[in-house]
Amino acid sequence: MASKLRLYNTLTRSKDDFVPIDEKNVRLYVCGPTVYDYAHIGNARPIIVFDLLFRLLRHIYGTEAVTYVRNITDVDDKINARAARDYPDLPHNEAIRVVTRKTEQQFHADIRALGVLMPDDVNEPGKPPRFVEPRATEHIEEMKMIIERLIARGAAYVAEDHVLFSVSGMQKLPNVPKYGAFSKRSLDELLSGARVDVAPYKRDPMDFVLWKPSGPQDPAWPSPAGIAAPGRPGWHIECSAMAWKHLVQAFETRLTCKDPAERETFDIHGGGIDLVFPHHENEIAQSCCAFDMPRMANVWMHNGFLQVESEKMSKSLGNFFTIHDLLKDWPGEVLRFNMLRTHYRQPIDWTLRGLEESEKTLDRWYGLAGERQSAAFSAPVDEALADDLNTPKMLTELHALDGQGAHEELGANLRALGFLSEGAEAWKARRQASLDVDPSTVEALIAARKEARSSKNWAESDRIRDELANLGVVVKDGKDGVTIWEVAR
Repeated sequence: MASKLRLYNTLTRSKDDFVPIDEKNVRLYVCGPTVYDYAHIGNARPIIVFDLLFRLLRHIYGTEAVTYVRNITDVDDKINARAARDYPDLPHNEAIRVVTRKTEQQFHADIRALGVLMPDDVNEPGKPPRFVEPRATEHIEEMKMIIERLIARGAAYVAEDHVLFSVSGMQKLPNVPKYGAFSKRSLDELLSGARVDVAPYKRDPMDFVLWKPSGPQDPAWPSPAGIAAPGRPGWHIECSAMAWKHLVQAFETRLTCKDPAERETFDIHGGGIDLVFPHHENEIAQSCCAFDMPRMANVWMHNGFLQVESEKMSKSLGNFFTIHDLLKDWPGEVLRFNMLRTHYRQPIDWTLRGLEESEKTLDRWYGLAGERQSAAFSAPVDEALADDLNTPKMLTELHALDGQGAHEELGANLRALGFLSEGAEAWKARRQASLDVDPSTVEALIAARKEARSSKNWAESDRIRDELANLGVVVKDGKDGVTIWEVAR
């Protein structure tokens, strides 16, 4: 039986028992990428963290009971700029489509290498999808519907072909949270700490854009609220629309709960800690005001920041790495393993030493786990994950299985966690194919060294080790007699 799941909730600032609204329909939304360039390694953290949560929820509640929505943002000013820069000879809307589709394909290829589940891995023909990856541009009508509802309730207004969310209007509605309650800041603190656009058409500096007019080089759709000029959505409204469409409207006839408040709410919303304000604060404001709800989601989860070698990642420091770049030097599963060594809520320091240690551990476990195909969480691993995704404790339990010689159980856990996708022989072959040494030569030398050691011919053993070192090969002898080798970096 699966352990009782406990999750840290940003909304309550506490770790609580997770109680789904409907155990047969557990629903998770995570903010996905804006597709204008290769995703960097910091972007990979929520992808990996919430893939692990999705796997755990499926383990606890069943594969048919969990729905995961991770969006694609394909309308954004950064996309417009990239389209104009890279494809100046194309009509702008066509250039935007080229940029977003190309970048989305790159993103999918990169994250698939990280061992994350994809929609095609879990969705079955003829059944409701359990993994949805909606694009913002496919949900313009839902965005306009929410905007119209906000205007009707006094929580939004039209000004100079813009539609803006009214923070003061929200404060007057009785059944919704106060603006700033989620990020635990007063309006004065939010105003002083935020970079706000002091546009003259705003009634209040804290008001934010739901819809804006489009220029000749911008994507455009017919505007809501009787605005004649074509326009495009603001950032925050996109996630409110996609979450409602796929986790509320899609479940109208599937939920067993009767309470209207529960039927308009979903279970978990996730993303990076940088999204708490303004993005998630504004999502809550829009959704709660539009649908007269006290909550948008019951549990909010946020992963911590990522640094590189103890410094903030930035192009100016030369330590900015995309997933695509890292995959040229490291197997995707090494990146995944290295990410999970740190608890998801803690800041992570991404280091070369950490990658090397992760690679060595996976090399060993691939060698021990063999070609078996079973995948399952054992009780200690399940217990660690159920404690707010305690991945450091999870890895301790995996090392314990290794130490106990429970290699079949170790392999089953690793597969359930998204590892060992290649099989031991395929992993070994792929890892060695890129090396500047002949694997057969190395294996022959290791076999000769093993024979010398068994004969207690230490001089010959040392000579062979030196020969291997001259080839750039490092060998490591395990307590169980297994020798692992790798090319020194």
